[in-house]
Amino acid sequence: MLEKVLLLAGLLLTATSVTAGQTSPDEVSQRLKSLYPATTFTAVRQSPVDGLYEVIMGKNIVYTDQSGKHFLFGHLFDMERQKDMTAELMETLNRVDTASLPLNDALKSIHGNGKRHLYVFSDPDCPYCKHLEKELKSLDNVTIHTFLYPIAELHPQAGDKSRLVWCASDRNAAWRKLMDEESVPDSGDHDCENPLERNVLLGEKLGIEGTPAMIFEDGRMVQGYQTAAQLEALLQGEKN
Repeated sequence: MLEKVLLLAGLLLTATSVTAGQTSPDEVSQRLKSLYPATTFTAVRQSPVDGLYEVIMGKNIVYTDQSGKHFLFGHLFDMERQKDMTAELMETLNRVDTASLPLNDALKSIHGNGKRHLYVFSDPDCPYCKHLEKELKSLDNVTIHTFLYPIAELHPQAGDKSRLVWCASDRNAAWRKLMDEESVPDSGDHDCENPLERNVLLGEKLGIEGTPAMIFEDGRMVQGYQTAAQLEALLQGEKN
């Protein structure tokens, strides 16, 4: 890691000595669009380092000089504050607009007063999702919205199980029984209209790469198994 930081520092110093203050971000943006017409550049801004420009391409971040011919892929560190400035920006870029989530396509479980909200993408055949369900039970004062998210490539039966849960007369009970006891629902309209295809498309759009995946009210996404204590800390962190 230290070698990478030193290499990045050297490149930054070179960029600073050559290009400091010579070109505006708008000019660099136009130059990039001219050089790479097939690439979509979301924004170009002056980075905290003079002469180095921060280029945002969707959810990706690179750095360039005024010529636009040299790209630096890596993280920019503020060593005085001990902050990874690229990581901070990437977290912001990756935040989800929770108000836009289609909650009618999710199961809903209210714990306590339900004032807090947690959005979970879960596959019924994912072992870590089963472990997560045990942790979710101990959370209080939270409404959990579970999007059934079968990953067919890994779990060929997950789609059928998810459909049976959605079509059950009591979806939450069917989900709990499936995750706790691996008991597949055997009642309800097995051919009911369901949101599974929409959920998969939504997950792909959000950049979900596996299950479980959780989204918090402030839009932060965490992928992978979390303990109840970790989840509670993340939920509490929204107030800080």
